[in-house]
Amino acid sequence: MSSAIAPLSFLGSSILGVSYSQNLRIPPHLNFPSTISSSGRHSLVIEAKATTRREDRAARHSRIRKKVEGTTERPRLSVFRSNKHLYVQVIDDSKMHTLAAVSTMQKSISEGLDYTSGPTIEVAKKVGEAIAKSCLEKGITKVAFDRGGYPYHGRVEALADAAREHGLVV
Repeated sequence: MSSAIAPLSFLGSSILGVSYSQNLRIPPHLNFPSTISSSGRHSLVIEAKATTRREDRAARHSRIRKKVEGTTERPRLSVFRSNKHLYVQVIDDSKMHTLAAVSTMQKSISEGLDYTSGPTIEVAKKVGEAIAKSCLEKGITKVAFDRGGYPYHGRVEALADAAREHGLVV
């Protein structure tokens, strides 16, 4: 047997059409994790990669960003949601400029509402209204909605609906 190739056995199921003890020759530079069984054979260990909710959202956001781009005529309305606050920006991606921004950290939004446990749907509606007014003052009527990898449900949906109700074409 060659020293460059290590024999490994793969224990598969008959459902997959693989026999129970199949010897595989895998080059050592691939670095597959393996264990040695009591019979002296190597067995291949396959582990699933665990991702966090934040990593999953970032992956969804990057897929969305491939399709949604803000231009001068139709800038991108970007939403970021944290446990305590809600942030919205209108961005012209061609010039890399933020044209308008509203968040729950601004006193004009936070002073009228009490949301100690985080922003609610009512708070999201107020943020949507504020971003629509800010955009219309600056002459922006159409935007491309970027949900930021979050589901279009709850606070994100309420924000978009409130912006539409106050004259912004989302």
